Amino acid sequence: MPQFLSTSEPGFEARFAALLGMKREDAPDVDTAVAAIIAEVRARGNGAVIELTERFDRLRLTPETLAFSPAEIAAEVAKVSAEDRAALELAAERIRAYHVRQMPADAYWTDPEGAELGWRFTPVAAAGLYVPGGLASYPSSVLMNAIPARVAGVERLVVACPTPGGVVNPLVLAAAKIAGVDTVYRIGAAVDKITGPGNAYVAAAKRRVFGRVGIDMIAGPSEILVIADAANNPDWIALDLLSQAEHDESAQAILITDSAAFGQAVVAAVEARLQTLERRAIAGASWRDYGAVIVVRDLTEAAALSDRIAPEHLELCVADPQALVARVKHAGAIFLGAFTPEAIGDYVGGPNHVLPTARSARFSSGLSVFDFLKRTTLARMTPASLAAIGPAAARLARSESLEAHGLSVLARLEALNGGGQ
Repeated sequence: MPQFLSTSEPGFEARFAALLGMKREDAPDVDTAVAAIIAEVRARGNGAVIELTERFDRLRLTPETLAFSPAEIAAEVAKVSAEDRAALELAAERIRAYHVRQMPADAYWTDPEGAELGWRFTPVAAAGLYVPGGLASYPSSVLMNAIPARVAGVERLVVACPTPGGVVNPLVLAAAKIAGVDTVYRIGAAVDKITGPGNAYVAAAKRRVFGRVGIDMIAGPSEILVIADAANNPDWIALDLLSQAEHDESAQAILITDSAAFGQAVVAAVEARLQTLERRAIAGASWRDYGAVIVVRDLTEAAALSDRIAPEHLELCVADPQALVARVKHAGAIFLGAFTPEAIGDYVGGPNHVLPTARSARFSSGLSVFDFLKRTTLARMTPASLAAIGPAAARLARSESLEAHGLSVLARLEALNGGGQ
C-alpha cells in the first residue's frame, strides 16, 4: 500500500520530508562500471565497442555493421502498420509545430553610448540521441529528441539504439526516418551534444562525458503528481498515477487531494487496475514502495506542497486549473484539467516529454530547441562609445590588479586623445 499522509496530522512535516528524501535509484557500483567502459573505449575505439556490444547485448558486430544500413532500415520500416505510421506522423507534426514556436530571434542594437551589442543563436554541429533498445524501446522519445534538434538546425543527427540479441523495434526506425535522423547506430557515436533518457548506466555515462560534450540533463526515474478534487472520477486518476508507475519499479506516483474519502477511492481504484495491467508487477512495486496520497486542507496548500516536490509531471484535475497553475512555480510539465492526462504529453500533445526529475524542476527545464542552440554575444565599440565607458573598465581592472586588462583599454583611449597609435 502507498503512504497516506494528511497535512492536519501531527508529524506530517517529518513524514513529508522523508517522502521527498527517498532514494529511488541506488546503484553505487554503476559509476565504477561506466568509468571502466569509457576508459576502454577511449583506449581501443571501435574494437572495444564491438567487444562490449557482444558482451552486454549478445550481438556480434563489425566496423561495417555498427550502423543500420539504408536497406535494413527500409526493411524494418516496411513492417510498421499504416495505422502506427499515421500515429507517428501526427505526433511528429504536433511536436514540430510546438518547437518551431520556441526558436529564438537574433538581436542587434545600438545603445545610448553608441556601442553595438547583440546576440545570435547557432546550432550545435552534431547531436546524438540515446534511445533505449529492445522491444520495450520508445519511438516517441526519438521524435521528442530528434525533432527539436532538426528545428534548431543541427546538421548531423544520429541515434544510438542498442539492439540486445539483434532485436530492434521497427517503430523506432520509422520514427527516426520521419524525424529526419541521418544515422541509426546499434551503439554510440561521436557528437557535440547528447540527449535522451535512460537507466542508471546511461545517467552515469552522461555525467562522465560531460565537459567533452554537452548533455541535456541527468534523468532519474519517472514521476507524476496529481492534484485532484473530489469531483473527479477515481478510476481516471488511478490510471494517471499508474501511467508513470508502470515505467519503472523506482518510479513515483503521488496524489494530493482535499478529500480523504476521494483519496481512499483512488487507492481502491489503483488496486483494482493493478489486477489487470500487463506491467502490474512493475507498477505494483512502484506504487507500494514510492506511491503516496496526501490529504490537504485546501488547494492553496496543495500548490505549496507541489512546489516542494517539483514534479516531472503535474496534473491539475480541479475545477479551475488556470487559477491553480498561477500558484505553481516548479514543475517539468503541467497538464490542466481532467481531460488532459499526462499520457497525451508523452505522445501527441506537442510539448517535449524529456523532462527534469528528482526535484530538479526547481532549477531546470525540459528538452527544447534551446538544448541544441548556442548563444553567442556580440559587441562593437565605436571610438565615442569606448571613450564613454572605457575609463570605468580600466578602473575596475585596476581594482582587480589585472594591469594588462586596464592597459588594453587605456592604450586605445590615449590614441583617441592624440597620444599616438
